Amino acid sequence: MGKNDKKAGDKGKGGDKGKDKGKKKGDGAEKDSKDAGTSKKGAQSINVRHILCEKHSKKEEALAKLNDGVKFDEVARDFSEDKARQGGSLGWKAKGSLDPQFEEVAFALEPSTTAAPKIGQVKTGFGYHIIMVSNMKHISVLPLERWSSNTSNPRNQVEGRK
Repeated sequence: MGKNDKKAGDKGKGGDKGKDKGKKKGDGAEKDSKDAGTSKKGAQSINVRHILCEKHSKKEEALAKLNDGVKFDEVARDFSEDKARQGGSLGWKAKGSLDPQFEEVAFALEPSTTAAPKIGQVKTGFGYHIIMVSNMKHISVLPLERWSSNTSNPRNQVEGRK
């Protein structure tokens, strides 16, 4: 379990619960679906990296390096104060598994590369985080009406079953 993973029973502490951090509701993500009649939900898991600094000044140094064009993973190795040793990689994290403040910022980010990271910043009880997301997994939902009209028995949809 990493520093940003939720602990059992942790409901998140902090007064930012009511604040909107720039997220837009109904931003049209549902309309981008390639299949008519399906809707694409928000990312359900992300491949996330971070740089964790206990002091604000160290976080600012790390940001300066990123702004100078140093790759995210190199800056993470030099500046991060946690055990995410592989260039700040926390790996794939499901929605609901991270510190709520960290998660809010991370799931709002667009995927990017370590060479040209699109970053977010947040302060949590663990310290100051610089966050980037390298990949996302979305789920597609087929409306029940459409699904049920295409099949009489879902078990028959498995190949080789009759």
